Amino acid sequence: MFLEQFPGEGRQNGWIEVICGSMFSGKTEELIRRIRRAEFANQPLIMFKPEIDNRYSQEKVVSHKGTEFKAEIVKSSQEILTKWKNQKIVAIDEAQFFDEHLVEVSNELADKGVRVVIAGLDMDYLRIPFGPMPKLLSIAEYVTKVHAICVSCGNLAQFSHRTASESGQVLVGAVEKYRPLCRTCYHIATT
Repeated sequence: MFLEQFPGEGRQNGWIEVICGSMFSGKTEELIRRIRRAEFANQPLIMFKPEIDNRYSQEKVVSHKGTEFKAEIVKSSQEILTKWKNQKIVAIDEAQFFDEHLVEVSNELADKGVRVVIAGLDMDYLRIPFGPMPKLLSIAEYVTKVHAICVSCGNLAQFSHRTASESGQVLVGAVEKYRPLCRTCYHIATT
């Protein structure tokens, strides 16, 4: 269970938090929840999302449930540094779609005293670690893994099963292209 008690919170110490899991596990909901708490406390913050994620909105991070938060759209992780104006909190959604430099960017921000909160898929539809997420998980001070519910059996789901026929690693979509499955149901669906 994530207790949200951070050593030195309120001081200028930076750190990295990563929220990961499968599709439909509530990663973006959790990211927005944390950011809304900081916003309520009048902490300066900025949210980023990759240009490729245009499912629900061009200018907002939006969860599958419909919760939303204004975001800056960026083409690369380096652009985060150019748009960052010394906000105390930097939030990043859909981190798996960013380039590998997101690790360096996140470390640089945290080293400058910024609380960096990142959400993203830990694995792609083939259960392979996705984009910069494995490295982000290893450098983060705090990691929260969230789970969906398997739509086949009702157990906890940790895999994003692709139902669409496209085979590239990146395919932006929602319920029309993916469904969350547990290990057993994923194995059944893919064999």
